[in-house]
Amino acid sequence: MNEHDTILMLCYMSLGGGHLAAWRDPAAPENPGLNLPALVRSAQKAEEAALHGMFIADSLALWERTPEAHARTATNSHFEPMTLCAALSQATERLGFVITGNTTYNTPYGLARSYASLDHLSGGRVAWNVVTSGNPAEAGNFGGSPVGPSDRYQRAAEFVEVARGLWDGWDDDALVLDRATGVYHRADALHALDHEGKHFAVRGPLTSARPPQGHPVIAQAGSSPAGRDFAATYGDLVLSMQPSADLARTFYREVKALAAAKGRDPEHVKVLSNTALVLGRTQDEADERLALLDSLVDPVPGLESLSLLLVHDMSGYPLDEPVPDIPLTETGSSGIQQHFLAMVRSQGLTLRQAMQLSARAGAQAFSVESFADHVEEYVTTGAADGFNLVFADLGPSLDVLAEHAVPELRRRGLFRSRYRGTTLRDDIGIPRPAPARSAAAV
Repeated sequence: MNEHDTILMLCYMSLGGGHLAAWRDPAAPENPGLNLPALVRSAQKAEEAALHGMFIADSLALWERTPEAHARTATNSHFEPMTLCAALSQATERLGFVITGNTTYNTPYGLARSYASLDHLSGGRVAWNVVTSGNPAEAGNFGGSPVGPSDRYQRAAEFVEVARGLWDGWDDDALVLDRATGVYHRADALHALDHEGKHFAVRGPLTSARPPQGHPVIAQAGSSPAGRDFAATYGDLVLSMQPSADLARTFYREVKALAAAKGRDPEHVKVLSNTALVLGRTQDEADERLALLDSLVDPVPGLESLSLLLVHDMSGYPLDEPVPDIPLTETGSSGIQQHFLAMVRSQGLTLRQAMQLSARAGAQAFSVESFADHVEEYVTTGAADGFNLVFADLGPSLDVLAEHAVPELRRRGLFRSRYRGTTLRDDIGIPRPAPARSAAAV
């Protein structure tokens, strides 16, 4: 395996921490979601380690909680991700930025314009994590009713097609910039899109030249059949949320086969395992860090989060007694509920311990050695092309990754020591798309 064939690696920035209590950790920065110097430090740390990118999530509304639970939750106050990306891109030179953009409550022209601007500002280092709205509260912020799942994906597909058409509205060689003749760009180099579809009517072109990458990289995390189909159609980076290596291998094969069936090169569709973790130099150190975070879980938001997970109000039960029998839900959450309850029963957990387990959001404790083993298993057995690392804490795990785990991965020949190119597409080995010809010149 040579340096340019090594795994892809993103670090996921949950601006309040992946663990519900991460903000209470004495090692966490103060006010993490609005602490730009701390976020700049994290981005620069990731770049020093030659990680491919930083993944910045977003939601367009607060999740439904009681006022008491909201008051104890750090994820309610944070930067808007595009504004943050603009700032971080100026403090870094090679690190990519995967920025979440919602297709349910935005317009294609507005979002395509923002991503084009960010791609220019960063020198071609931006990716768009395409999401549909999964938070029912978002509709109330945009004057509408929640959009159904099937309509969301139909809208998202048309949305992406329109955005790609708008990015192609300027020829690559449009800019002349000849002061002597007074020609700024070729007269025939701008093209109207003139899109008329079920969800959108968009003329175009954009008010900026074609992005450096042609199209910003597209990331997608759909796991449902509709989500997998969407990812195989449009995704350059596909996030795999599978809980085991066996399921990850199945997902990997299915996405690659779907992409091939759609006429795409499967090598240009990169599947990344979404891995939640705390990382320590040793297993004891990692276990202690995760136990510390668990000990800081406040029962008010902790029990409310557990209640949402189990679709049952858990607030009236004793915290330090076994989890009581509760009725199984008949909603789409039944599989999650049954899986979590089976894990609780097998480990004999009290309600407090179950609350702490749910607060982890799936995070596991890894030593440097066990993390490297995990990475090696996934990339050598066809489970992933790389990883999106969701750190449960706010800083220490990234430090261990950069200072200890990345050197171990390099020692095993699994990770590179330098960036591959100046743009994110260059760096992850996905070709720059040629512009599709649209309507006549504007």
